[in-house]
Amino acid sequence: MNKELHGIVKGWESKVRKAQAAVKKKRAGSIFATMSVAHVDDDDLEIPRDKVYHVEQNLSNGDMYRGQWADNCPNGNGKYLWSDGCMYVGEWVTGNMNGKGKFCWPSGATYEGQFNNGLMDGEGTYIGCSNSSYKGDWVYNLRHGKGVKKYSNGDQYDGNWRRGRLDGQGRYQWSNGNQYIGQWRNGKMNGNGTMIWANGNRYDGCWEDGLPKGNGTYRWFDGSFYAGKWSQEPKEMSGTYYSSTSEIDQLDWNPQEVYSSCMRECKISRDDKISVFPSEKKVSCCPPEGDLSQKHSLRKNSRPKEGRELRSGSMAGRLSNGGFSSLGSESEIGFDGETGNIADIPRETRHQHIRIQPKKRQGNTITKGHRNYELMLNLQLGIRHSVGRPAPAKFLDLKATAFDPKEKIWTKFPPEGSKHTPPHQSCDFRWKDYCPLVFRTLRNLFKVDPADYMISICGNDALRELSSPGKSGSFFYLTNDDKYMIKTMKKSEVKVLLRMLPNYYNHVRAFENTLITKFYGLHCVKLTGAAQKKVRFVIMGNLFCTEYAIHRRFDLKGSSHGRLTDKPESEIDSTTTLKDLDLNFIFGLRKNWFEEFCRQVDKDCDFLEQERIMDYSLLVGVHFRQVSQSGEPLACEVRTFEISTSGGDINGSGSTPRNKRANSNPLDTSRWALGISMPARAEVTLRKNEFELIGEPTGEFYDIILFFSIIDILQDYDISKKLEHAYKSIQYDPTSISAVDPKQYSRRFRDFIFRVFAEDN
Repeated sequence: MNKELHGIVKGWESKVRKAQAAVKKKRAGSIFATMSVAHVDDDDLEIPRDKVYHVEQNLSNGDMYRGQWADNCPNGNGKYLWSDGCMYVGEWVTGNMNGKGKFCWPSGATYEGQFNNGLMDGEGTYIGCSNSSYKGDWVYNLRHGKGVKKYSNGDQYDGNWRRGRLDGQGRYQWSNGNQYIGQWRNGKMNGNGTMIWANGNRYDGCWEDGLPKGNGTYRWFDGSFYAGKWSQEPKEMSGTYYSSTSEIDQLDWNPQEVYSSCMRECKISRDDKISVFPSEKKVSCCPPEGDLSQKHSLRKNSRPKEGRELRSGSMAGRLSNGGFSSLGSESEIGFDGETGNIADIPRETRHQHIRIQPKKRQGNTITKGHRNYELMLNLQLGIRHSVGRPAPAKFLDLKATAFDPKEKIWTKFPPEGSKHTPPHQSCDFRWKDYCPLVFRTLRNLFKVDPADYMISICGNDALRELSSPGKSGSFFYLTNDDKYMIKTMKKSEVKVLLRMLPNYYNHVRAFENTLITKFYGLHCVKLTGAAQKKVRFVIMGNLFCTEYAIHRRFDLKGSSHGRLTDKPESEIDSTTTLKDLDLNFIFGLRKNWFEEFCRQVDKDCDFLEQERIMDYSLLVGVHFRQVSQSGEPLACEVRTFEISTSGGDINGSGSTPRNKRANSNPLDTSRWALGISMPARAEVTLRKNEFELIGEPTGEFYDIILFFSIIDILQDYDISKKLEHAYKSIQYDPTSISAVDPKQYSRRFRDFIFRVFAEDN
């Protein structure tokens, strides 16, 4: 710790001890300056809530604050010292660290840069107590974007970060002179890259999980090189040595030395652990009880700059007592600076009154006597057999033969059992696995544990069947733990999936954050006997398997014909899937996430367009973070946009008390995958007419958690869809129907989705 900072901390600690003693003795006085203040009764002191004052005061909990004050909390510029020695100097907005500031820890560590609601968010520099440092971009207390990290041992990384880890393109320089330049993923060297050792040797090629894997070349400083396929497993490795001279020398060198010796010198240093985040520090937002010894002077400026808006322009909500007027009452709202009354708005354009019903478990458990009981047993027996079957080593590079539609395995399941199958109480059936190696590799790519997968589907608990089939006539089943969804399929859909499987595999492998449905298995059950009935089905991940209660769900396509739920408002609950014309929100995502969202939607739509797929949709789940006891979502102030990793009341409505601050550690990055548990803000919209897809923003906001994914991606633009398009185009506006050419569908879908989602700036 440098001498200057050491002196500051010691001085603050001394003042903390004096202040705590003063509070215990109930003495009034300022720690910042010697002054005399006349006694003022609480009833006589009338400070307007919308004015900013300068105060110097001891707070009742032992903290100290000096700076601008309004609405009984820090507002403007000020210095706050916590009793444990933490200190913040900078800008405040309604009790939250917002804007530019500096946070100091008692250990001597500091962060100086941008804050957002107490979170290190924006450009900033963190200097650890061990002289390590990071200068660059932050999002929600995590290094995210471009930045330079200097480690305490002399190592340095300059490149891209993602959710606190090295991810993207970057250069890592070790203190011993070694360096790696290339791609990273989840803190490890992954993708194409070059390792250059201090002795001049280098490796150029593919990497996986921090080690050479795949095609690559190892070069010596004299020009000789070894090229081939690399793997930590010797039996999987092959290559050829090339001498720098015209004559081929006999090489007495084992390529495995790269793993056993060279890579030992290239360990990635660990980041410093931050003991407590600024967002976890509570701020006392009321004057000390019985102690009004404060020096205040009225400033000419009124309350600090109001919080940001999701959108500028039409219909900004009017602030009332620091919050937005609710559109559910006959209150005033602003129309571009003019005052109007909600009673003047046509009845059909008002947004639906949202009422959160108690959490409801979807589907009916399949028990003995159910018409699909035997089918469930067959499915579970088949999955247990497929997952438990011995498999080759896990490679992500698959041969073309693995994707051949003819690559399938039939297995007989007689009731009495066989050499490969156990006896069972169901009927005689045959089981088919389509492209088993591909789907096994996909499960590995999606980080699905085989044991957990088998227990979820084939455990003691029965499956649940959704009450009604989908529009296509397919039936849906859910596992008891809600992790997986099983959908019956038409033969045509199976053909589409098998046709697109090679490109689907390459797409999900290339784009870790793809929003496209994750497929885990494709199977068929064929009943023996006279019926010869075949049931084909696919196993997918369930987007809504979460501890957060899903309060509203939407299926969005960007078309208007038939895209309105016919249920009365009283029957709409958390399991009702609403459609485009039911949507009355614009969803605001933080800048980094919104940009990533737009990029990924473009990539996914390009893929679906190339595969001639249409009629897909974006499934969106909404969890309202603040719900009243009566079951109504509570609107938030524009300024209030907090992040929490806590799920709230997960057994009931999932609500969080309105006055509860989100001070939990936001480092649970497992919830930060694109489309999964994403903190966001929803702005209410109102339509001018019943045919308008997107209404006008109103300025009423809700803090929410979002879930979204692109689903129903197996509809080919075949002859039946072409005929449907021709027929409906005669009766309706051709642009309003779902059955359109994949290129037109993709363009319309993107245009709609990019209006539903916006950057929250």
